[in-house]
Amino acid sequence: MPSEHDVVLCDGCLARIRWAITVNGRRQAVNADPDPKGNLAARTDHTGTLKVRVLTAERDRLEGGEWQAMPHAATCTRPRPRPARTSSRPGRRAAVPYGSWRWAR
Repeated sequence: MPSEHDVVLCDGCLARIRWAITVNGRRQAVNADPDPKGNLAARTDHTGTLKVRVLTAERDRLEGGEWQAMPHAATCTRPRPRPARTSSRPGRRAAVPYGSWRWAR
């Protein structure tokens, strides 16, 4: 059973969650308590960081020290709206009206 020191409350629904790091290095909120219906395998590594991986057909069982977790996004009753996404392409600029940038003679 995981310890209680890293449990926080969700900003939207006030449920107990833990922040974990995925295999790809992204942060993911998971429900704080183990859930047999969850599709994540969670474990605490040697640095105390909670790591999660998806249970796939190739690795569908829990391995040493892992517990089954549910992603919080699947159970949150009041999710916060996501901010509008900006362009990820470098050098991309907002549209400027044609006449506003011309040199005056």
